[in-house]
Amino acid sequence: MAKAVHMKAEEMNTVFGEGMQAMRMNYYPPCPQPELVTGLYPHSDAVGLTILLQVNEIEGLQIKKYGAWIPVVPLPNAFVINTGDILEIVTNGIYRSIEHRATGNSKKERLSIATFFNPNIDGDLGPAPSLVTPDSPAKFKRISFFDYMKGLFSRELDGKSYLDTMRI
Repeated sequence: MAKAVHMKAEEMNTVFGEGMQAMRMNYYPPCPQPELVTGLYPHSDAVGLTILLQVNEIEGLQIKKYGAWIPVVPLPNAFVINTGDILEIVTNGIYRSIEHRATGNSKKERLSIATFFNPNIDGDLGPAPSLVTPDSPAKFKRISFFDYMKGLFSRELDGKSYLDTMRI
């Protein structure tokens, strides 16, 4: 991924080389009136990369594109890969995190398993130096990963609002 954006590989390795991985299993029970509830509020993942398996292939994941919510149709045995806010920060906005949400289904339960790839907890976050030039100045602040997570968990899920606080 670093090579594709002309970023030095060692810069990506410094951020993610000793990173953490977390996993979450989601269960969305059938809901007789799914239009009245939100399975998971709109947000972007505050990580580097998310790998998602839509276990029972029930539709419910949606991404926001050009202001509209688009369903992500599950494919058998396929993973959904989302770039997260941290990857957007590190690549100075070249890779964009994706705002998404989960909706309910009136007839069937939905199951998903997500794994989240995070940077080293002792590291700093900010645009990679090799991607910051006079023609492409830094678009995000530099902050420790610890402070980034502390700020994130002090807020509610609300679209990409936390990422927006990191912008210069």
